[in-house]
Amino acid sequence: MLVDGKWTAKWDPVQAKDEKGGFVRQSSTFRNWITADGSAGPTGKGGFRAEAGRYHLYVALICPWASRTLIARKLKGLDSVISVTVTEPGVTDEGWRIAAGADPVNGAAFMHEIYTKADPRVNGRATVPVLWDKATGQIVNNESAEILRMFNTAFGPLASGPDLYPADLAADIDTLNDAIYHTLNNGVYRAGFATTQLAYDEAFAQVFATLDMLEARLSDGREWLHGDRFTETDIRAFVTLARFDAAYHGLFKCNLRRIADYPALSAYVARVYRLNGVAGTVSIDHIKRGYYSIKALNPNGIVPLGPQLDWITT
Repeated sequence: MLVDGKWTAKWDPVQAKDEKGGFVRQSSTFRNWITADGSAGPTGKGGFRAEAGRYHLYVALICPWASRTLIARKLKGLDSVISVTVTEPGVTDEGWRIAAGADPVNGAAFMHEIYTKADPRVNGRATVPVLWDKATGQIVNNESAEILRMFNTAFGPLASGPDLYPADLAADIDTLNDAIYHTLNNGVYRAGFATTQLAYDEAFAQVFATLDMLEARLSDGREWLHGDRFTETDIRAFVTLARFDAAYHGLFKCNLRRIADYPALSAYVARVYRLNGVAGTVSIDHIKRGYYSIKALNPNGIVPLGPQLDWITT
């Protein structure tokens, strides 16, 4: 991680633990918001007006948090408004690596260089996604949930596509988002990076209770999690479900059932994948090579050849 702007030690997926030995996720460091007029958002400072060509997004295709923002960018028609750099899939001893020539904005070789350029004394992990302001040379935000919301509303006529957070569903969206975040989105990490049996057992049970709940919810014939409208909750669920059988089931020991064993969830994942542009945000090759490069979980670096994922070809 970065300590006073200096990269220290080798990359370790577990930076903090709770009293049970459970994985604790780091809080995001940069929390500014792009707004239509450049005024301050719910957190951070102002000065980030919505403009075409001004902002650049750094993502890793293995990362579900980064993929949230990549899907929102695609569905909101912001491809030509916000440029993108995709990191290499493998996690190195210096964290996320950027291939030569892949970062036309800052010319960085590693994500931690982006962080120290924004703040030479920064502390914490150099995570993705990162939303960068080309005009001022600053990180706007590195919290995926907030970037997703920005992409939905901040760019006005520069954006198109569905409203991912409609006002009449906002309370329901927030409730279901909260329900699946701790137990599924972060739950698979809590299982995979648990350092005690107790922490693992608790996370494991919550992961499958949530999958069972989602299966039941979708079994009533609804198209999306909130009925007939696709929302940000569907993005949040999909990015975890899409990685489950390829990575979390084996590497993270979430092996009670596969998504393939859930008929409604399997059909749902296929529906999301077929939405315009979503398939281009999913790389099972990157996902497998990335997760299985985590030395703490897979010291020999062997990447499995399977599984077959029927939803990709459905």
